[in-house]
Amino acid sequence: MDASIVRALSEMGIERTFAIQELTLPLAIAGDDLIGQARTGMGKTFGFGVPLLHRLATDNSGTTPLDGTPRALIIVPTRELCVQVSSDLENASKYLSGANGPVKVLSIYGGRPYEAQISALQNGVDVVVGTPGRLLDLAKQNHLILGKVGVLVLDEADEMLDLGFLPDIERILGMVPDKRQTMLFSATMPGPIITLARTFLTQPTHIRAEEAESSAVHDRTAQHVYRAHALDKVEMVAKVLKADGRGATMVFTRTKRTAQKVADELAERGYSVGAVHGDLGQVQREKALKAFRTGKIDVLVATDVAARGIDIDDVTHVINYQCPEDEKTYVHRIGRTGRAGRTGIAVTLVDWDDIPRWQLIDKALDLGMPDPVETYSSSPHLFTDLGIATDATGTLRKEPSRAPAKSAEDNTASVDAPAADASSTNKPRRSRSRRRTRAGQDGQTGAGSADSASDSAPGATTVATESNAADSTSADTATKTAPRRRRRRRSSGSSADAGPSTASASE
Repeated sequence: MDASIVRALSEMGIERTFAIQELTLPLAIAGDDLIGQARTGMGKTFGFGVPLLHRLATDNSGTTPLDGTPRALIIVPTRELCVQVSSDLENASKYLSGANGPVKVLSIYGGRPYEAQISALQNGVDVVVGTPGRLLDLAKQNHLILGKVGVLVLDEADEMLDLGFLPDIERILGMVPDKRQTMLFSATMPGPIITLARTFLTQPTHIRAEEAESSAVHDRTAQHVYRAHALDKVEMVAKVLKADGRGATMVFTRTKRTAQKVADELAERGYSVGAVHGDLGQVQREKALKAFRTGKIDVLVATDVAARGIDIDDVTHVINYQCPEDEKTYVHRIGRTGRAGRTGIAVTLVDWDDIPRWQLIDKALDLGMPDPVETYSSSPHLFTDLGIATDATGTLRKEPSRAPAKSAEDNTASVDAPAADASSTNKPRRSRSRRRTRAGQDGQTGAGSADSASDSAPGATTVATESNAADSTSADTATKTAPRRRRRRRSSGSSADAGPSTASASE
């Protein structure tokens, strides 16, 4: 291997090969076509990247010397994977120089302005890493020249098939020279990918880095599956994030809206969290990924599209907030942990409605967990399985808004108990009205106050009724004296009424 590549890899901490790399390097350096099949996280990127760079550096790619026209083309399914592969190749080639200086690597993908990518192509590029749609657009506009490509790589071919990129790939393959080296890498080999390989590869060698009957899931990844309630999931995730030894963590959802909702709720609980989904702009997605890679945030909530493109070796936990659609999605999700020989933990939360879907996944992968145990955020086995402290709460730190929340609870409590307050405030009014009645004033005033008390509070009705029953004598007296007082008031205005009023009183 070229000494400058070995030097760059050693600075990255890579000194030994993984199985897929050990089997791939001799054939790839010789220029043979090959199909590499291995589980995610097994080092496929350097399996094709290192020999590709070596052939360019030694002018052994079967083409003319490097002149700024792309000599190698790597096609990937997602933007995130495009950025990751470009970064890996740039790091591995930082000491590598061709005839016209250092080897230049360019990433081309949608969501970015055309102008900057066109300008970079015009200035000269040696290796192009891109997604099918943008590559095809630039090639049709003659900004991307594919006539001198000597090495072509299809990475994650099965994912490109799932995303519907196969027609675009076939058009791109029709633009590159027939005399080239083609390497196809895929975790699975469905029928259309086999057909593609037979059509565009020349006598390829099929390399499989593990035994045929080996599991699609890393043995180093511990899997926990729980049947959870939708309203309790955020609390469960928040407690899982307090597990012993928890490092960088990825949370996967099926929908963009759920991804943003979970990220917002975890942020409110005090966690350093970012989100990657289709509703975010490309700049926002790249910022979140960069923050996750550099450790500024330790929780990343993502949809399935991002599952393929995030290659971070120190992800310790993967949480499936929503059950994956199928077994392939499950494998790629939990493949974000347990990478490069490390151990990892995968936690899957399955809704009641998703039990049939999970059972299909379990049967396809032979996991032996068809019936997940019913689990809540307070279930003891959740704490035991994942190493969570028994006194762990769903928040990372005490929120500044906790004090106002407490006063709000006090306000709620005072609103919830109007009867006690109403009865206590109305008692003095009823006692004053009774004193006014005994003093010989209008008895209807006391009755009116009792009615108003009964309208304001249910508890006050009983008090008013008991007081009326106790003072029935005074109430009867007030009723009899009321008309005499009215006649006297009228008699004070007219002397003619005095006689009949006096006579009726004496009778």
